[in-house]
Amino acid sequence: MPMKPETSCLDVNGHLFVPLDEIRYTFSRAGGPGGQHVNKVNTRVTLWFDLEGSPSLTDAQKEKVRRRLKSRISKSGMLRVDGSRFRTQKANLDDVLRRFGLLLAGALQERPRRRKTRMPGAARERRLRAKKRRGMLKQHRSATRRGDYR
Repeated sequence: MPMKPETSCLDVNGHLFVPLDEIRYTFSRAGGPGGQHVNKVNTRVTLWFDLEGSPSLTDAQKEKVRRRLKSRISKSGMLRVDGSRFRTQKANLDDVLRRFGLLLAGALQERPRRRKTRMPGAARERRLRAKKRRGMLKQHRSATRRGDYR
């Protein structure tokens, strides 16, 4: 996600810009491969965004984000994104910011309404013929096993 340099905001979708001072970061040691380097350096980045207290989002947008990203939002209304894919703190910070922007943009995107469709008559007929054929096969199988031929 590109940042607007003049205002230091994160461009979420071209219409919504989140100021970077609304976003907090914490750094910790990441697990995984990397040898002793992993044990010494805080490369994992956790991004925290106060969804409830953000003046950048309208109430309707907050509700939509809350509904679509509920597994990532704490009870206190903090949205959390973790990143530890890379070996440097800077790369993880950039990755977390990019993913945060994509998450918000995806949550705020309008979903197209589903149009009701009807099953074509020929497809319905094929389905019913297949069910009838399958039923006859099972009936024939049980009759021959018992020994009474109908």
